[in-house]
Amino acid sequence: MTRLQQQAGSRAESNALQVKVELQADCLSGVWVNREQKKRPNFLEDGDIDAALTTAAAIGDDTLQKKATGRVVPDSFTHGSAEQRKRWFMTGYQQGTVAACNTFGAERL
Repeated sequence: MTRLQQQAGSRAESNALQVKVELQADCLSGVWVNREQKKRPNFLEDGDIDAALTTAAAIGDDTLQKKATGRVVPDSFTHGSAEQRKRWFMTGYQQGTVAACNTFGAERL
């Protein structure tokens, strides 16, 4: 990954690669929750998924940038927007497969 980022033609392109990695991690977190819930039916409590989505939204690059500077610069994102982070977590959670987390092959992040 570091090599790909170094070969990127611009900082924005390098950041876009990092976003794909981070969104993949969000998705894999969802897969883990899905699998744990299947193994241990009482693993999740009421509100746990809502809390995870609230956290994902709170740490989206757009949310953090807006709070810090009052504006949003998508080319500088390194973790993904609030919407992307929530959507990829839910993709992993709902589908429960690692194959569902291919952010590098996705048409839409």
